Amino acid sequence: MDSNLFFWKSEGQSFFSRFKIWVNILDPTSLLSSDAKIKKAHGLKLDDWDEEAVTLSLSSVHADSGDVLPLMLRPAAFLSVSAPLVVAGFLPHINVKYALLWQFFLQSYQTRFTLANRNSSSEKSKKLSSKQLLLSAGTVCYATCAGSLPQIMIYKLGVSSEVIKAVLRTMLPIPLSAAVAFVSVYTVRSEESQTGIKVFDSNGNLVGLSKAAGQKAVKETALSRAALFGTSAAVPSLLITLLWRTRVIQKSSVLIAPLRYMSIVMGFGLMIPVSFSLFPQLGTIKKDNVEKNLQEAACDGLLYYHRGL
Repeated sequence: MDSNLFFWKSEGQSFFSRFKIWVNILDPTSLLSSDAKIKKAHGLKLDDWDEEAVTLSLSSVHADSGDVLPLMLRPAAFLSVSAPLVVAGFLPHINVKYALLWQFFLQSYQTRFTLANRNSSSEKSKKLSSKQLLLSAGTVCYATCAGSLPQIMIYKLGVSSEVIKAVLRTMLPIPLSAAVAFVSVYTVRSEESQTGIKVFDSNGNLVGLSKAAGQKAVKETALSRAALFGTSAAVPSLLITLLWRTRVIQKSSVLIAPLRYMSIVMGFGLMIPVSFSLFPQLGTIKKDNVEKNLQEAACDGLLYYHRGL
């Protein structure tokens, strides 16, 4: 078991401890560290880790392969890259083409981030399989169209009612964003459910491959991503609804647009560590829920697996 996973096992079993760890991991200053420094930090023994080594290793090294993650696909870069794309995705575009374009950029990055941070423990090659590439391309196309659905409905159906437009632009994106995020993660990482992922005993010894653990890991990650994007879509709508009742906003309606975009960024930024902390990075599965040939190795009734991100 990788040292990153050993750390999560000892320090990251409660939500609040995971949240504190993720706040440190998401610090963008870690992106300035060189690959050599990252590898040195990861190579240290767990007992020799200080706070800087922990942050560098957890934020920059893949827990399965031990390789340094690409700069823009590390958790610390997630907010900086995603936030502008999320804001652009929620803009009331004057043309469906612009809505599709920004959704394409957003969904492409989300798909690539999911692939880079998946559980790759059962993969023999570091290169993506043809199936993974096809699933990823299909996911980007589907998610782009689904994410642009409110704009498509407004312009292609010729919606003229301001009330209906407001519902399509503020209310529909909430369940839609959550559903698209869930399905995207579930599809892109579906191979883990079909081939299985590595599971370990309480001492970190490899037990074997488990499809049940793979299904659980993918489901947990999909739920956390759905919570992230669904909540990020809900926050600005709820905030603007509350602020609309105040005299300041009623007199200065021009403030609504910047407040909406600021609330999207703030809500998204706050929800990233929350959503990443919803489930343990080193997940557990009861021995009764795994394949029979693996159950005997679960001495304490549990087996452990890397959830991915």
